[in-house]
Amino acid sequence: MPTSSILQSFFIARFRESLRVILAGILALLCAACSEKQAAGPPPPPDVGVAVVDQQDVPIYGEWVAQLNGPVNSDITPKVQGYLLSQDYKNGSLVRKGQLLFQIDPRPFQAALDQSKADVERAASALSRANNDVQRDTPLAAQSAIPQKQLDDDLSNVNSAKAQLAAMKAAQEQAQLNLGWTKVYSPVDGLAGVANSQIGDLVGTTTKMVTVSQIDPMWAYFNISESLYLDFAPQISKILTKGTISSPVPVEYLQANDVPYPFKGRVIFVNREITAGTGTIQLAAAFPNKDAILRPGGFGRVRVRTTTAKDALLIPQAAVIEVQSQYQVIVVGSDNKATIRPVKMGDRVGTNWIVAQGLKPGERVVVDGIQKVQTLAAQSPQLVKEGIPVSPKQYVAPSVEGN
Repeated sequence: MPTSSILQSFFIARFRESLRVILAGILALLCAACSEKQAAGPPPPPDVGVAVVDQQDVPIYGEWVAQLNGPVNSDITPKVQGYLLSQDYKNGSLVRKGQLLFQIDPRPFQAALDQSKADVERAASALSRANNDVQRDTPLAAQSAIPQKQLDDDLSNVNSAKAQLAAMKAAQEQAQLNLGWTKVYSPVDGLAGVANSQIGDLVGTTTKMVTVSQIDPMWAYFNISESLYLDFAPQISKILTKGTISSPVPVEYLQANDVPYPFKGRVIFVNREITAGTGTIQLAAAFPNKDAILRPGGFGRVRVRTTTAKDALLIPQAAVIEVQSQYQVIVVGSDNKATIRPVKMGDRVGTNWIVAQGLKPGERVVVDGIQKVQTLAAQSPQLVKEGIPVSPKQYVAPSVEGN
């Protein structure tokens, strides 16, 4: 046999042997993989946090945007015209009723008062002289020593002198008032703003020098709809007929930073009319404000308890899935299988939500792990019909800082 044929047969035999070894190895790996897959089995059910549907009476609150203002906002304008000499308070400080705020140059008014006093003295002297004439001429006229007309003129002069004296006294009183008005006082206890007038300015009766706002209590104005007002109109009418202004219903105030104001207020008045453009009616609630935390012009929200929902079903808001304005929850049955169920929701109460329809007391809903269940539902539509196995754990709500 030629050498080339021998070599060819040798290589063919070696190739077949190598191929058998490779095929045997691949077969062994496939068998091992199948064995591992069979040993591993299906993945374990995902862990989810569940909450039990709670049933209880729940107070329902209404919230409205409110703006703050003081009961009295006094624009301080002087009653006389003159040059401003001094500002006797600090801008933005609390002032007391009767506290001196500004002083206007009093010298022209002092001079006018002195002039009025002199006029009163002259009028008093004229009256005394007229009285003396009457006393002297009365017996003479009785004896016909002088004409009766002279006595009549004397009596007329007395009346004229009396009227002149009264006028001079009135002018003196006005001059005294003008001098007193050169000192401008606060009419109320409150918070004084930044002065609009500076020392040396010529101020007059149209000059708004500053505004002083009464801030304790502070009023929060808000508007409610006419329909809601009509729901409470009988109670309001009873309060008014008793002569009471303040309502016994407590009012909460949420500041602009969403922090609740620490003191409760009371509704103190309902305005007289429904606003035609908005169909609302204005109310005001008074809040104690001793520390001047609340300031005029501030915005916030007022919360008022409007009713109580009897035997309401509550679940955490985090358990509700909203899809195109429709609501769903994931319910876990006694067999620990999750199903997606449509529900109708009511009012929100804190971190919870009232379920109007679709759940029963004691049922369990998924709060934590909703995404896991949705992922499994998307991967296997069959599981959606049969129920998705889950491993439920009691949901613990996160603690709110500050509580």
